[in-house]
Amino acid sequence: MSILITPETKIMIQGITGAFGGKHAQLSLDYGTQVVAGVTPGKGGQFFEHGGKKVPIFNTVAEAAAATGATVSTIFVPPPFAGDAILECVDAGLDLAVCITEGIPIKDMIRVKRAMTGAKTRLVGPNCPGVVTPGTAEGSKGGCRIGIAPGYIHKKGHVGVVSRSGTLTYEAVFQLTSKGIGQSTSVGIGGDPVNGTSHLDVIKLFNEDPDTHAIILIGEIGGNAEVEAARWIKANCKKPVAGFIAGATAPAGRRMGHAGAIVGGAEDTAAAKIAVFKECGIEVAETPSDMADALLRAAKTKGVTLS
Repeated sequence: MSILITPETKIMIQGITGAFGGKHAQLSLDYGTQVVAGVTPGKGGQFFEHGGKKVPIFNTVAEAAAATGATVSTIFVPPPFAGDAILECVDAGLDLAVCITEGIPIKDMIRVKRAMTGAKTRLVGPNCPGVVTPGTAEGSKGGCRIGIAPGYIHKKGHVGVVSRSGTLTYEAVFQLTSKGIGQSTSVGIGGDPVNGTSHLDVIKLFNEDPDTHAIILIGEIGGNAEVEAARWIKANCKKPVAGFIAGATAPAGRRMGHAGAIVGGAEDTAAAKIAVFKECGIEVAETPSDMADALLRAAKTKGVTLS
């Protein structure tokens, strides 16, 4: 099993005719992802061709969903239009929208969040690397790759990875795969201050998934999402969890990289989050290179064997 997506999930790509969207559409098709539609207003009726496959392009998300049965969209749409692209997924009743776009105005995302209240559609992102559920073939081909994460570093297995940072997601996955430890799903939730799916949302999904036996939680300075997730883990999660917090040397009050990575409150600092992790029984990786080993330590403590 996995969370959010499976190798059978049908995907559409908004912005498939752009250079960035088109390149990652090719990589997803090469990975075995069921990319069944593209969406670019004004280009309906055309096709996106790659590797002998012809993906039909539609003018709207609703048309694409009705014609192909796609339930998930990946959004590679420029920042001024990305908020509306998300809402188009909501209006079409999709299960999931994964927004890769960086630089969406905060006021647009506030409008999107308000409009999504009570909606069926779940949003991952924006400003995120996406979601990968590995397949069983060599290089995990035959899996489902949504977004920009390198598919080939993944291996099918039982560790869930959730992170605000794209590169740290890849680092954790690569460390696990290098040690022969596979992943159930890796989820990059993005680093913007206003996003769709939180650490806690993903942790709950991993906790409920019987095929996810252990979890890596990667956070950074700014906000209290990691603290919220850690306290829930202490109260509800029996699976081994390892964590890493980036930004230990960041000066207070200075934004670092992600728009959401700015220390504003007492629990926003790396030191405060690490202290909460330890208090909640999460094995803490002291450096990025220690993430897989930290999970192995956590698993050993709980008597769980990972493979």
